[in-house]
Amino acid sequence: MALPGAKVLDNYYLAITLIITVAYQLIAFAIAFSFKFDKITDFAGGTNFIIIGFVTLALSSVNHTVNARQVVVSLFLIVWAARLAGFLLFRILKTGKDDRFDGTRDKFFPFLGFFVFQMVWCWTTSLPVTLTNSPEVMQYPQHSFGTGRDIAGVILYALGLTIESVSDIQKYRFKMNTSDKGAVCNVGFFALSRHPNYFGEIIIQFSIYMIAVSPAADGYVQGGAYDALYASILGPFFLTVLLLFISGLPLQERPAAKKRYESGNHWEDYKTWLDRTSILIPMPPQVWAHLPVIVKRTIGIEWPMYVFDPEKHADKSKVQDRESEEGRAS
Repeated sequence: MALPGAKVLDNYYLAITLIITVAYQLIAFAIAFSFKFDKITDFAGGTNFIIIGFVTLALSSVNHTVNARQVVVSLFLIVWAARLAGFLLFRILKTGKDDRFDGTRDKFFPFLGFFVFQMVWCWTTSLPVTLTNSPEVMQYPQHSFGTGRDIAGVILYALGLTIESVSDIQKYRFKMNTSDKGAVCNVGFFALSRHPNYFGEIIIQFSIYMIAVSPAADGYVQGGAYDALYASILGPFFLTVLLLFISGLPLQERPAAKKRYESGNHWEDYKTWLDRTSILIPMPPQVWAHLPVIVKRTIGIEWPMYVFDPEKHADKSKVQDRESEEGRAS
């Protein structure tokens, strides 16, 4: 019996989404590298998700009526990606360039490496939606949308999208409206978490997975489809690993503290904010400030790899040079 939807290369849409992602990112790289153009780097990532969502949903609708769960997870991915891509494009148009690429923009392979990594991020994170829309999953009759798991996923998605969107706006407005560019952003969600946008993004991706896995969790699909839906947790898990161990907190926490300490740029204010504000999970500063260190370093996720110790990590020569300059100025 023919499977529902259009089969393209495989019954899981893994190959076609990979080909689309690789081709799209290579085109973006060619433009960005040839014209030394930063404005499409992050935009290419966000719009890649939109393409995957639309293409897999459209393919699934061939000779088949898509169900509400497919529409919801696809739209959730598309809305999140459109918001992210739009915000990043707006920000780069205002700033003109992305400082992250100052050392790689003119170097072919290092710059290409960013786009290769973006390929992995887009393809992997999209797996719950890709597999939900695949013929292998859709061959099984499924229950109606609206289970407890579905509703919980919708609530978590709304919460995550709100936190990520509002915190992005709050930080942007703070930077634009503050004459002192070194001031510490401790307003809004940033009074509750040092990285509320990361927390919101993690919640969003796990909420999409929660809805996508429902047919397997409730026993409506079997065999390869069952295994595939559960395995799609690789998407939100990969994003979480990315933010916690690779490109998120490791590049933000200790390096930012080190830079402020060595330069003396509002270090005391920054140190106060670090001591009072949760690294990821939003909570009142009065609660975080009084948590035992062992709790912060474990379930609080403020792991030792993120913590800046001036005695261990600061460049003493830079501190001495700054103090000498300050002494002469006074």
